[in-house]
Amino acid sequence: MNIDHNILTIITFVPLAGAIVLALLPDRDRIQQWGALAVTLLTFLCTLHLPFHFDYSAPGDAFQFQQNLSWIASPAIRYHVGVDGLSTWLVVLAGLLAPLGVLISWRAIDNRRRLFYVLFLLQQVAMLGIFVSLDLFLYYAFWELSLVPMALLIATFGRTENRRRAAIKFFLYAFIPSAILLVAMLWLYARTGTFDYPQLAQMALAHTISPNNAALWLASLAFLFAFAVKVPVFPLHGWLSDAVSEAPTAAVMVIAGKLGLYSILRFSFGIFPSQSHRIAPLMLALGAIGIVYGALLALIQKDLKRLAAYGTLGHVSVVILGIFAFTVSGIDGGIYQILNEGIGGSALFMLLGLLYERYRTYDMREYGGLAARLPWIVTMFVLTALSVVGLPMLNGFVGEFLVFSGTMQSAVAHHIGWTVLATSSVILTASYMLWMIQRVFYGDLGRRAETITAPDLTAREHLALWPLVALFLIMGIASPVWLRAIDAAGTHIEDIVNRSQAVTVNFEASSHTGKPSSETALNMTTAPSATKGPR
Repeated sequence: MNIDHNILTIITFVPLAGAIVLALLPDRDRIQQWGALAVTLLTFLCTLHLPFHFDYSAPGDAFQFQQNLSWIASPAIRYHVGVDGLSTWLVVLAGLLAPLGVLISWRAIDNRRRLFYVLFLLQQVAMLGIFVSLDLFLYYAFWELSLVPMALLIATFGRTENRRRAAIKFFLYAFIPSAILLVAMLWLYARTGTFDYPQLAQMALAHTISPNNAALWLASLAFLFAFAVKVPVFPLHGWLSDAVSEAPTAAVMVIAGKLGLYSILRFSFGIFPSQSHRIAPLMLALGAIGIVYGALLALIQKDLKRLAAYGTLGHVSVVILGIFAFTVSGIDGGIYQILNEGIGGSALFMLLGLLYERYRTYDMREYGGLAARLPWIVTMFVLTALSVVGLPMLNGFVGEFLVFSGTMQSAVAHHIGWTVLATSSVILTASYMLWMIQRVFYGDLGRRAETITAPDLTAREHLALWPLVALFLIMGIASPVWLRAIDAAGTHIEDIVNRSQAVTVNFEASSHTGKPSSETALNMTTAPSATKGPR
């Protein structure tokens, strides 16, 4: 049976059906855990259909597994879903992390389990919907849905009395820019009569969305601002440390990075390519500063969760640096780093959660000397640290090398200063990761470690961690498996942004020379692409 035209709907709404079933089941024994695990494993297996049936020879602007149905006649809203090289592996990543999140929460969540797993599955629905939506209204519905379960997870299952404050802070930081995003979307619809992303992207490339450049600029800023807060981009990261510190492990695995970064690549670059090129120098600067700022703050933390939160800020800033370089290498590396951040960051937060389960603290001063007692845990920590710092032959090296090489050769950056500053993160990241491992696992026994006898990894915890550790190595030595699809998307994004910039230059030149509108239109449709970055 050919399910290509329905597979994205199945992937997106299996977790919703599972959430409804779990809401009806009793909250006793391990019914909720086993039910959530079954639903997330089924969803993950469905996501594997995408890379195995993906047409890798298709052009970068071709969406696959599409389903395009009329939903609401007026306004013109469609149920339009599809994936390309940018979103395919992100859907698979979201599918993979969900069952691992269930496994790692098996004993960590012992109260109100039904509520936890229902909210967790709803968050999964929102993430998958964001990655596959090609109608702006449909996308916005999933975007807003992603805020509510996460805020409730933090407020209900946070670890300290500050959890409600952290949840409100996260919600307000995300919701207010989202309201501005909605205004920009409605303006686009008023100008074009459509929410359909492929149509809007074509109109953007032809410069037919609006002749009002100021309005286009403001709309592009509204989109970018909403996405940058969600990433978060420095200095819009005020919610990050509190939310990460309070959120349960399964929630914190998906709280930062992926949704905002994907949305910038898809919608900011696709609908506002000229405006994205215009703001790129500022974003490159913020990316470079965020990398160093996050690493320096991580170096002075005593709380393990906050160290990981500021480390996350640095890692997502690497992606910002790469994608706004507008070279194929930089964009490919940025997309690859989104996957790496999801895998390496999730492994780190899972390990921190396991330590907390055993010792009930994230304070590094309470640890020390655990290597002899917990050999498997320290092994996993070391492997994760090596991935995060970008050791050659591991996944982190591939993404960082592509990002830094692409940024160094970018035409957007008129000097290499920001890239040189950003590369210092290699040393800083290694410093705070290795310093953390030394404090926790070596030296004299800390007070908490000395008084509590804790077990090493259980079979369930091995099962949750080994898939990610295996991916560290596989993605490091077999990166072309992922880059086949990613490179097509990266090439297309680089092409449309630089082509749009060339068209803008021609348009402005024609307006100064007084050429007739017909000749201006001819220049707009035939202007050559700007020189591409290195492949």
